[in-house]
Amino acid sequence: MFDHVASRYDLMNALMSGGMDRLWSAAMRTAVGAVPGETILDLAAGTGASSASLARSGARVVACDLSEGMIEVGRRRHPGIEFVQGDATDLGFPDDSFDAVTISYGLRNVVDTRAALSEMARVTKPGGRLVVCEFSTPPNPAFRRLYRFYLGAVIGTLARVASSDEVAYDYLVESILAWHPQEDLGRLIARSGWERVEYKDLTGGIVALHRAYKPRS
Repeated sequence: MFDHVASRYDLMNALMSGGMDRLWSAAMRTAVGAVPGETILDLAAGTGASSASLARSGARVVACDLSEGMIEVGRRRHPGIEFVQGDATDLGFPDDSFDAVTISYGLRNVVDTRAALSEMARVTKPGGRLVVCEFSTPPNPAFRRLYRFYLGAVIGTLARVASSDEVAYDYLVESILAWHPQEDLGRLIARSGWERVEYKDLTGGIVALHRAYKPRS
């Protein structure tokens, strides 16, 4: 499915979010706090837009995605980024390899969320950090109803007009509505080998940033 939407993936993200994806990306980059000399793993990196954003810090970024189609497009668009095909639940990296691991809008697509979070902890250095940027649940009931209307009415229309795979965006809506609320995801992260878990709502809770750290011992 993701292979089929790779060529228009970044365009659709911008259209569906009304350009807010750039603000969310900037918030994710700030939360990661990458600095020169660090090595960052960007999971579910897609075409590498998030990886390129992180690389502007001077850190080395490894972009990892399961989709060959996404990686192919990403390598053309960002030739300076290292792309690796990989499964978030079975990462092909040694223990304690990365200063930080991040995943944007991809954790809800993993079949076994806890296994993926545990794998992320395994490959992160002690004291290293995790940042999850994911669609979430607006806490305000009125705004939540408006957001769900937008998902059902507007996303479908945009997909029919601009997407190369309308079914993929039906899945997008379903996966967002079925995903964990902020507090539940925080508890799941804490049970998967991470500590000092915190989260921040973006745009009224449409997106949430979760940050956590790997214990030093």
